[in-house]
Formats: sequence, structure tokens, C-alpha cells
Amino acid sequence: MPGFASLLAASALRAASLNLCTDEYLLLLARPGEVVSVSRLAQDPAESPLWRQARTYPANRAAIEQVIGQRPTLLLTMGGGGRSTGAIAARLGMKVVDLPYPSSIDDVAANIQTVAGSLGDRHRADAWVARLNALRAAHRPMKDAIWVSGGGTSLAPGSPGAQWMALAGLKQRRLAGGRADLETLLVRPPAVLVRSDYRRGQMSQGVRWFDHPIVKRLAARTVPTDGRAWTCAGPLMIDEVERLRRVLR
Repeated sequence: MPGFASLLAASALRAASLNLCTDEYLLLLARPGEVVSVSRLAQDPAESPLWRQARTYPANRAAIEQVIGQRPTLLLTMGGGGRSTGAIAARLGMKVVDLPYPSSIDDVAANIQTVAGSLGDRHRADAWVARLNALRAAHRPMKDAIWVSGGGTSLAPGSPGAQWMALAGLKQRRLAGGRADLETLLVRPPAVLVRSDYRRGQMSQGVRWFDHPIVKRLAARTVPTDGRAWTCAGPLMIDEVERLRRVLR
């Protein structure tokens, strides 16, 4: 009787993801019959815009042991998963693709192409890369901007998030401690305040920060953004930047 590794080698592509950020690449680039598992976070509406699509597949808790039953031939991770993940995958004949967390938009493009190639069809990346290149080619005047999430947490200039902001025509302001304090918003309000709506419906001290009168008085300058896409700053940001450009015309 053939061993498990032999069965894997003979089977069609079966891909699993152990990380919210690699879920994104897999769900956007794989065909439905090629996906066997995604992380449970991908199925949470508060964490992923792709949650409906993700719920059509078995969920895992970021452990390779939980996807063995689905017999994946390809395993996507980001940031490793420890020696045990690699050892188990090698023993079972799985290919592991460990994507780097992007430090630039170029890294996102490279990750898209890596996953497409790992799925056996590098051309699946073409449409996404073309959209990204179109955004880069269409230069826009830069507006002074501050991106904020709960409690005033912001982005560092030069970070992947700030690079996506720049593609939308927004120059992320440098802030002390990476945070927009109320004094700054009062004395030097930005031309555009990009407000992350991540977990906006939850009651927390960070969310209540948005209800402060100083923040509310900037309503006319405020543009909401889907904070879930900014968590990974991956290919879903292409959709979000295109939307921001339309809003900011």
C-alpha cells in the first residue's frame, strides 16, 4: 500500500494557509477546488473582507497538525511556524512557501507572483500586478494626511501602509511616537484624516477616542478606510487604494 507522501505526490494541487495574511493571497489567487484550509481569522468578519469566501473551507488555528487531514500538497505561511512545521511538511511531502511580511509594495508584488507560481500558474498574478503598476503610473498631487486607528495609532513614514497611502495621493505625516494626539489634530489638522474602521462597532477606549470633539470636528476632512485590509498591507490594498482615489477626486 503506498505511503502518505506517495499519495500526496500523485494528487492534484491542494493548498492550505496557516496565516491571515497568506489566506489573503490564497483566496485571491487559487481556484476553489485547490483550497483545503484557511486560518480561522480569515473566517472572522471583523478580521477579513474575504470572510464569506473563507467560510466555504475548513478552518485551522495556524498549526500544521490541524490541516494534515485535508492532505495539502502546498502549505502557505508567513513568518515560519517553527522547525516542527518544516519537519512535518517535509516528512509528508508537502511544499512549504514561507512568504516574508512585506516591508514595501514591491514585496507585495513579489509575494503575489510567488504564490501564483506555487499554484502552478504564474499568469494568475498578471491582473493584480497590472493594477498595481497602473496605480504607480498614474501620479497624483500629494495631500498632507494622517492615518488613524483606535486611540490615534498611526503609520510610520516609509512603512508599507504609508507607501499605500502615497499611491492614493496621501503623504503620511511624521508623528512623534507614531500616534496622532489630540493637540496635533487641534493645532495642525491634516488636509485628510484617514480613519480606520477596524472593529469600529466594538466598545473600547480606542474606539471611543473617535468620539472626542476634537476628532469629530474634522468630520469634513475625514475619509473612512477598511482597516482590515491594512493589517496585512497585501494585495487587498490595491482595491482600497483604488477606492480612496475615487473618493478623493
